[in-house]
Amino acid sequence: MSKLPRIVDPHAIPVVGIDDHLPAVAADLLTPQAVRRRFEARPEWTPEIAGDGKRFNLDREPTAASVLVPLVMRDDGLKVLLTRRTDHLRDHAGQISFPGGRAEEHDDDAVATALRETEEEVGLHRAHVDVIGALPHYTTVTSYIVTPVVALVRPDFTLALDGFEVAEAFEVPLQFLMTPAHHRRHAFEMLGQQRQFLSMPWRGAGPDGEPSEYFIWGATAAMLRNLYRFLAA
Repeated sequence: MSKLPRIVDPHAIPVVGIDDHLPAVAADLLTPQAVRRRFEARPEWTPEIAGDGKRFNLDREPTAASVLVPLVMRDDGLKVLLTRRTDHLRDHAGQISFPGGRAEEHDDDAVATALRETEEEVGLHRAHVDVIGALPHYTTVTSYIVTPVVALVRPDFTLALDGFEVAEAFEVPLQFLMTPAHHRRHAFEMLGQQRQFLSMPWRGAGPDGEPSEYFIWGATAAMLRNLYRFLAA
């Protein structure tokens, strides 16, 4: 099987637009109570981005996977817990991701996969996690069919990162991510196909306390954009 093409430096892909014409989700819709209510009484809506585009890995059967979209209930508002993957991994090295991974035969469902993978990757015990719903499947170019499981997380946790897979974990304000003025569109051509992706660069304190840029892009940014559409519907 031929080697799949990879975007080595997403920063270098041209920005073709910024979505500052779209309204931000109002602050009163981003409280834990409001987000829970939205999942309890789901509106009519359509995900904006169903996947990365045409799959490259057509020799591989689609594989079920789940990620957790952890909304940490901080005193100053909901924060999204994300991870930066280690640089030596074969897939998605150095990328910003939700905790999660492929389903195993012993997982009861997509929620079980998301909770198990999150506990394995970052040490977030499920006792702190209150699952409130899920977003539609997202299909990657590498043939993963991903279920984003959304949960409210009590902040009294201590993380224990799997150092092989996760370089660091950090939090981004949900309000920032639900403001399309921070959503940038990139376009490029690969193997004769026109493709595009979103990015949501975030500057926050790194592990050493110094400012650091976290380049949120690709599937993670796309699933966050679908969450925006869901909360804004």
